[in-house]
Amino acid sequence: GATDGFSAAELEQLQTFDGVSSPKPDTTNQWADNPNAAHLGQYLFFDARLSGNGEFSCASCHQPEHGFSDNERLSEAAGTTTRHTPTILNSAYQDFFFWDGRADSQWSQALAPLEDEAEQATSRLAVAHLLQEDSELGEAYGALFGELPDLSDSERFPADGRPVPDTPSHPHAIAWSSMSTEDQEVINGIFVNVGKAMAAYERLLVQTASPFDDWLSEALAGNPASDLISEEAKSGLKLFMGQGNCHFCHSGPNFSNNAFHNIGLEDRDWLKPFDQGRYSGITALLDNPFNSAGRFSDDRETGALKIDHLVQSDAQLGAYKTPSLRNLSKTAPYMHGGHFETLQEVVESYSELDEFPSVGHREELMKKLEWSESEVSDMVAFLESLEGQEIDDSLLSAPASPIPAPQ
Repeated sequence: GATDGFSAAELEQLQTFDGVSSPKPDTTNQWADNPNAAHLGQYLFFDARLSGNGEFSCASCHQPEHGFSDNERLSEAAGTTTRHTPTILNSAYQDFFFWDGRADSQWSQALAPLEDEAEQATSRLAVAHLLQEDSELGEAYGALFGELPDLSDSERFPADGRPVPDTPSHPHAIAWSSMSTEDQEVINGIFVNVGKAMAAYERLLVQTASPFDDWLSEALAGNPASDLISEEAKSGLKLFMGQGNCHFCHSGPNFSNNAFHNIGLEDRDWLKPFDQGRYSGITALLDNPFNSAGRFSDDRETGALKIDHLVQSDAQLGAYKTPSLRNLSKTAPYMHGGHFETLQEVVESYSELDEFPSVGHREELMKKLEWSESEVSDMVAFLESLEGQEIDDSLLSAPASPIPAPQ
């Protein structure tokens, strides 16, 4: 039978959005669900000492007040990034990270901005030295991962250093290549553990329980719950599942198929031209020593399952990850390049399809919709109904100490 204006067939389709579960385990990170690792990771996430100039933390671009994104098209940190900062909220449900999927775990993702010259611009050696020089950080690290080795011999362990494959003459690269392979592995291991602690914190940043979810559980139980979301939101939902075909890519309880699509956006003058998106992301992922099939993964077999089936083809040119549609209200501007300032502009762009992709070709499922003004605003009302309840305040800033309080 029908409930709340939705037919039996529509209700059946609605079941696919039901049941936001806890994120699936990350077996490549044995500390993924360790509360002490999450505590240390939270401290590190907000610590600007993890940057070359001591001014930028992860939270500089992933700002809690902006839904763990920022309100810039491109982020300004040590330099200017080439893409818009994606939110970390609900990222524990994803399979690949960054817009191009060049990381395949939260812990591997967390490491890249630390050494990116446009982001935090530090080095893995500097991070290891910080842990050793700050006695509280060293203690918190040691309790989880085992005592830090002695890094005081600056001949063996220079103050700064990392691999810089593109620029072997970089001072960081020269310092790194002066080290023995064994000492490099020691530093890599410490660096990876920092990423695994940060990932444990980020796994706690789950924001669901939206008005839509409340309405959906009532509707699926056969109870008309008309006042939980607006009539406009319901009309938008019908368009979403019907004429718009949105649910093919924005599927499941997290409203993402975790896949990559070219939605046919032109370059903007603030973007790097001819960005290949997922196509070059696959190359970067396979080359990354911190991928989940590599030697730093705690479950290389499962990691290999994720990586071994990847096939690079022209279909991935200009394709980017399908973001979740949950919690969009604070994360403007939207799309991989901050293309649109408002949700209305986003919906209008899908409706009109009046741009032509600069790289690759548009996803064939997408058809011109020519929605009316009221249809566009109904769709926006539906998207706004996916805003979840705020996450706990205790997760929104740095704890006083990296050492957890005794239980």
